[in-house]
Amino acid sequence: MSYKFRSNCRKFSLFVVGLLLLQAGYSQYNFNKVDDWLNDNLKEIGGRAVLVIYKDGKLVYSKAANDLSGRQKRIGKFIAKRQGKDADEMMQDFTVTTRERIASCSKWLSAAMVMTFVDEGKLSVEDTIGKFLPVMTANGKGNIKIWQCLSHLTGIKAGTLKESLNEMKDLNSMDEAMASIAKQPMEGEPGKTFHYSNVGLQIAGAVMEKISGKSFETLFAERIAQPCNMKNSDFGKGKVALPAGGGWSTAEDYLNFLQMILHEGVFNGKRILSKQSIIEMQKNRVAKDAVIVSSPAEAGNWGYGFGEWMMGSSLVTSPKEGKMPDSQRSDAVTSPGLFGSFPWVDNKKQYAGFLMTFNIKSKGRNERYTELKRLVDEVLTTQ
Repeated sequence: MSYKFRSNCRKFSLFVVGLLLLQAGYSQYNFNKVDDWLNDNLKEIGGRAVLVIYKDGKLVYSKAANDLSGRQKRIGKFIAKRQGKDADEMMQDFTVTTRERIASCSKWLSAAMVMTFVDEGKLSVEDTIGKFLPVMTANGKGNIKIWQCLSHLTGIKAGTLKESLNEMKDLNSMDEAMASIAKQPMEGEPGKTFHYSNVGLQIAGAVMEKISGKSFETLFAERIAQPCNMKNSDFGKGKVALPAGGGWSTAEDYLNFLQMILHEGVFNGKRILSKQSIIEMQKNRVAKDAVIVSSPAEAGNWGYGFGEWMMGSSLVTSPKEGKMPDSQRSDAVTSPGLFGSFPWVDNKKQYAGFLMTFNIKSKGRNERYTELKRLVDEVLTTQ
């Protein structure tokens, strides 16, 4: 028997074992209502979707649904033509390994990167950005703190998402990005003015580059992607990384990251983040008296921690003397993206889920996210 034949037999056996394990995981639960939700909402969430759910050390649900309408196909072909891309490739069915833009799901990844520096003692969330970025001090913004950058509480006036992305396309370095942000006017007091935007995470990204002397892309690969076995995830590899919304990933990859969050910083037996850092990320930092300048409709009235929303969390008391407010860890956290993808971790019920889609229609998203999570909750608690 040749070595190649034995190798192929072994691979096939492992594949069969994997299928049997997956089937065993599925058999514990009745996901019929979740299947119905996916089918009923498919058109509204873009015509293509992948939903994966992880609990008790295994994948308990994985389904891809693909049924693009004629209109969605026409729009897709139009966009492909404008971008000079192959329409057939862009319109392929989604699978767990489909690589797609994840928009603001990126914020969770970037905030986790920041906390790796905190764990190493190279950074404190109470540090001011002027300590690392003199251009901010020169423009009167040096007193803004790292935790405020992670929670959209810098007080810096930000343009729309489209304006921010267009501006970044014309820049050649992170230093240029910082010079541009430093010139923006202030719209409120840091720590007390919430404006969901790209600004804070971009600053945090620049701080990490200054501390390490490495590019943001390299840091992501070394600190998050490689340790979490995210083989098809990066930040687009452009001239300037966009920590708040430039990420690309797959359902398979992103679920690995969520496993790490669920297991309080550990993935496959290896510690990536400290338990304390995970807890700090999952506390609401938006004070009761904070001025809400801009918040996406799909977030409803959720609070916000470090790179992630607190699902169902109430606002906290005002921070004293500019200190980070002390809040309770949220039972469930999420970081949905502009294109409809919805990752979440439920600490109380001990599971993680990720819905990958591509659709810019935001109407009704909060209600759909909430309904999907409710259905999954029911399944996992009534086995």
